[in-house]
Amino acid sequence: MPITRSLALAALAFGTALAGSHAAPEPVSAQVAARDGVDFDAYLELLKARARAEGVSERTIDRMTAGLTPNPRVIRLDQGQPGSPTRRGYPALAPYIATHVNSTRIAGGRSVFRAHSGQLRAIEREFGVPGEIIVAIFGHETSYGRIRGDFDLSRSLATLAWEGRRRDLFAGEWVALMKVADRGFSRQQLVGSYAGAFGNPQFLPSVYLRLAADGDGDGRADIFTNRADTFASIANYFRDAGWRTGQPWGVRASVPGGFDVDAYRTEIVAQVCPRVHERHSQWKTIDEWRALGVQPQRPLPGDTLVSLFQPDGPGTPAWLLTGNYRVILEYNCSNYYAMSVGLLADEIVN
Repeated sequence: MPITRSLALAALAFGTALAGSHAAPEPVSAQVAARDGVDFDAYLELLKARARAEGVSERTIDRMTAGLTPNPRVIRLDQGQPGSPTRRGYPALAPYIATHVNSTRIAGGRSVFRAHSGQLRAIEREFGVPGEIIVAIFGHETSYGRIRGDFDLSRSLATLAWEGRRRDLFAGEWVALMKVADRGFSRQQLVGSYAGAFGNPQFLPSVYLRLAADGDGDGRADIFTNRADTFASIANYFRDAGWRTGQPWGVRASVPGGFDVDAYRTEIVAQVCPRVHERHSQWKTIDEWRALGVQPQRPLPGDTLVSLFQPDGPGTPAWLLTGNYRVILEYNCSNYYAMSVGLLADEIVN
């Protein structure tokens, strides 16, 4: 199944995953006793052998697997994730925005933005990603660092790999986690969501290895407690995903009465998250939309390519979305998430 760079964190159910896991271990039930005829300890030996073959030190493997047992709660959470819906129809966007771009989150974002304005300006100059977008991601992912999850990542990822529903994915992430640990991070630090995302930006281990950045020049990318490293890592992710410097994510648009948005619906079927992208119109320039009566409410160059998005139907708010909106979708493939990030970022600097 194709997935985005961050494994579409929505599909990994981050919200559910943040429930704690450091209570006393649950007994392993008979239903969790063996998968594909291989018990957990035997499968763990296969994972350890792969980690060794990829250069992970024996000391790291030992400390990251000491006493490791499968986590039945992780299996229940993973098996409880819904499949891809097939019917058309979507929950309204407006209630989601009201909940996720509220006064508390806006105030928190403005406070972080002011407190770290110097760092954010420097990171924006280096990576080309606006500070308010970085802070909005930080706010949505972990409530500005307050809620990062506390599942033992080694246990969770080994459990998910052994479970087998997405074995290749999670086996690779477990080995990537061992490589992260080999850089000097303790097992106590390497905690996060049940599906493996961790730190302030909620990166998966493979994403950390590829894109985590040292924002303060101390030679270490600490996305757990270091704000400069957190901001630089998010910015590096966005740059890698194709963020275009100097272009907004989107702007509000006025749509004339009776305008048939469906007449301009895209005919392209996206390979990744098709239901997300099917809601967007065809790409047209700002000048082309203006000729059809659709007016951006903020200035944009006439040759800027944008798609029209009116999620709650005729007579409700509409937006013209640039390619940078698609970059936000790379972080989490959900229109609800991407819209709330963009709108929160706008509020942070207004």
